[in-house]
Amino acid sequence: MKILLATGNKHKFEEITAILPRQTKTGEKLEYVSLADIGGIRLPEETGTTLEENARLKARYAAQASGLLAISDDTGLEVEFLDGRPGVHTARYAGEHADADDNNRKLLDELEGLFLGKRAAQFRTVACIAAPDGKTTCHEGTLDGFIGFGYRGENGFGYDPIFIVKGTRQTLAEMTSEQKNKISHRAQAFKKVADFLNNLPC
Repeated sequence: MKILLATGNKHKFEEITAILPRQTKTGEKLEYVSLADIGGIRLPEETGTTLEENARLKARYAAQASGLLAISDDTGLEVEFLDGRPGVHTARYAGEHADADDNNRKLLDELEGLFLGKRAAQFRTVACIAAPDGKTTCHEGTLDGFIGFGYRGENGFGYDPIFIVKGTRQTLAEMTSEQKNKISHRAQAFKKVADFLNNLPC
């Protein structure tokens, strides 16, 4: 069975497929493809007001456009001091054409002068699986931490270099992929997706 991961982000695709199963419990093989692999599908704008709405919207569109079972996710970084911002605007916090560096610098500027205890945050991922008929199932994962005072680490992407994982002294970007995939918000959500795929009927 071919399954579409509705992303064009190579890093995200690799991170997710490292978690997902290669076959179901009944022995059916699972093959994962990205938007880049099939071409011609451009996801709709994220017009939802919640992470779940955005993930569901993208998964349904991708499934209907491709005729494949499709999986999409939306992730938000929610900073306590900023009343949950950037939230659904996480990917474009510094503007529609902002890159990760722009977003990180804006967030660090907004928290300037605050001690670590005031920089509490959580990453939250909602992953949705959609069939071509529009039926969807969604799963959530969270990771608690703090926004650091600058960039640390060379791994990961997005806000990883400034997000210090609670209970550690490391940012996500200082962790190996294996470490990150054991604890991250996305890993938690996609482990639930993996359980769902494991139990797919033939």
